[in-house]
Amino acid sequence: MKLCQLLILAVCNLFIVDAFAVDIEPRRWTTLPTGMKVIGAGYGYTTGDLFFDPVLNVEDATVEVDTLVGIYVQSFSLAGKQVRFDALIPWQQATWDGLLNGVETTVNRDGFADPRLRLSFNFIGAPSSSAKELRNFYASNPVNTTAGAAIAVTLPLGDYHDDKLLNLGNNRYSIRPQIGVVHNRGPWSFELTSSAIFYTDNNDFYNNGERKQDPLFAVQTHLIRIFKPGLWGSISAGYARGKESIINGVEKNDQLKQLLRGISLGIPISRTQSMKLTYINSRTLADTGADTQTLGLGWSMVL
Repeated sequence: MKLCQLLILAVCNLFIVDAFAVDIEPRRWTTLPTGMKVIGAGYGYTTGDLFFDPVLNVEDATVEVDTLVGIYVQSFSLAGKQVRFDALIPWQQATWDGLLNGVETTVNRDGFADPRLRLSFNFIGAPSSSAKELRNFYASNPVNTTAGAAIAVTLPLGDYHDDKLLNLGNNRYSIRPQIGVVHNRGPWSFELTSSAIFYTDNNDFYNNGERKQDPLFAVQTHLIRIFKPGLWGSISAGYARGKESIINGVEKNDQLKQLLRGISLGIPISRTQSMKLTYINSRTLADTGADTQTLGLGWSMVL
């Protein structure tokens, strides 16, 4: 397999930003050549049903979201191991429909959502090196394991209005430590990532309120198969639990329990460019939450 094609496909894992802050993303721990810079763009279409507490008198609620994202990725070396920096900027157009107290209601929003920055460090695995040296390493070590840790931060820069209950931005920071491991054996790879997401308070919530949320804990796993040079596919599953809201000191009993399943296909289109197709199915395991489906298309290019 051409190493360049593998790396482009690996960084083409564009986040499909949704309203529910849970993602599944394969190949996020792939080692890149030192100094590699990648730009990318993606589109995601999400549609689904929303389930609210019955006391809110909201029925037949649905959501439809179009998401555009731009990404930048760069790798560098620290203590002989890879450090990788990812930046993602999302723009969204969202429509919520439903019956509020029996009256048909539609809400539309468009604008920037909260951007995300991520910094990862692979402390076990291939050394930080050039593309040629990485190619030689994997040829000599077809069975190998990578382990890493990361911190991702979502910035409160998205479109937000304190006089609106539904917003694209969240007006708070979220901090997501992660740890992951990947075991490669020939054309097969098994990947496991665990995360905890901590939220700062939104002190400018709707109607001069205050919103707090408990941490969200998540795990995701991926089985990846390389079919031929530059072409790969993956099946994925994830689970998340937590994030109960406290609004103006009152617990809302809205803990998130979400099950996610997905498939991805990576396709090279040149030595420096690649495409990625993604389908994600998300189902709530609680009385409140969302059942959604997302189709995504991503593109990336090595600079």
